[in-house]
Amino acid sequence: MNRPTFLEGALVALIAAVAAAVLNSGLGLFVPAREALALTTAALGLGYLLYLLGRSGERAGRMVIVLAWVPVTAAALALAPGVWSPILVQLGWVWLVRVWCFQGTPTAALLDLGLILAGVGAALWAGGHSGSLFLAVWSLLLVQALFGIIPARPGHPASSAAGPATAADPFDLARRSAEWALRRIVR
Repeated sequence: MNRPTFLEGALVALIAAVAAAVLNSGLGLFVPAREALALTTAALGLGYLLYLLGRSGERAGRMVIVLAWVPVTAAALALAPGVWSPILVQLGWVWLVRVWCFQGTPTAALLDLGLILAGVGAALWAGGHSGSLFLAVWSLLLVQALFGIIPARPGHPASSAAGPATAADPFDLARRSAEWALRRIVR
């Protein structure tokens, strides 16, 4: 499967920012502001995690990732008061899933970590200057939309964004499979 493009990532950032602002406002009616922000962070993390898993070519381990996310996030929400614990846990999950599903080398993993840290800086700057959760989330995820340009190792499922020569087109795979079967029958 192809890696997400920047345009797709920007659209995801916009949708997530709107959803986070609406969810936080709605939760703010029922729980204190700090807990509303922590729950919004967890929901945003799960949504982005599911997006990444849906776009990845990896099939094994998806359910384990989601099932492991639940107790880790619950522990972060319950054991550590404040907002930073859930934020750091969600960013850690995003990084781990992107390294597992999309990045194939240690250098790519470190570049991805740098991208997450740059996104946090952009979110802190945007949120600090505007006081807007929408702008903070949008800034964070807009920077994250750049992760698709980090080069993957050749042969890794995520390297199919390199171009049509390496793309795993379903028709091309079926054609090669049929040619292989025909050669096997002829021999």
